[in-house]
Amino acid sequence: MRARVNPYGEEALLLEIDGEAGRAKQARLEALARAIRSDPGVREAVVGLGNLGVLVVRGSRQRVATALLEVFAEEAAASPPERIHEIPIRYDGEDLEEIAALHGLSVEETIARHLAPLYSVAFVGFAPGFAYLLGLDPRLVTPRRMQPRVRVPAGSLAIGDSFTGIYPIASPGGWHLLGATTSVLFDPQRRPAALLAAGDRVRFVRER
Repeated sequence: MRARVNPYGEEALLLEIDGEAGRAKQARLEALARAIRSDPGVREAVVGLGNLGVLVVRGSRQRVATALLEVFAEEAAASPPERIHEIPIRYDGEDLEEIAALHGLSVEETIARHLAPLYSVAFVGFAPGFAYLLGLDPRLVTPRRMQPRVRVPAGSLAIGDSFTGIYPIASPGGWHLLGATTSVLFDPQRRPAALLAAGDRVRFVRER
């Protein structure tokens, strides 16, 4: 993998890695984010899809850019450990039947297709602990809702475009609801507060 770092505004940097996003790339970015956060010139590091945004202390951008590439090279020799989370899901979402009909599938086939993949976390964003999961069956890829909901309950399992995700807190949302989990995706009293991080794997287990 090759990386490049460019200025991103006056007090930030954007590190991008060549090639398509996948578990290995996102895990590498997560490891890099954890490592670079200890640099005194770094205020925050946020993993994106194939990139890492770094907010820096004014006047330290060039030095941090060099440090980023050095840490990236050091991390290249390491294979990020794989963390697999099993998350129980109750498939009773209010959009489940609509999604099945839209794709010409039965409800049971829709559930089976959603359960089958071993997903990988691309990045965390939108809300604290909200993980964008890669691996959705192509037959289930669905554009986001034209009219977002004002409130989606915490723990709701949903799909939007080619991603799957679980709403960690009650919030507005425009994804299609397939079910729900009792797993806690975000707890500010826990360390780390977010259950999932970039590069993690997720396997859904059906609850009846």
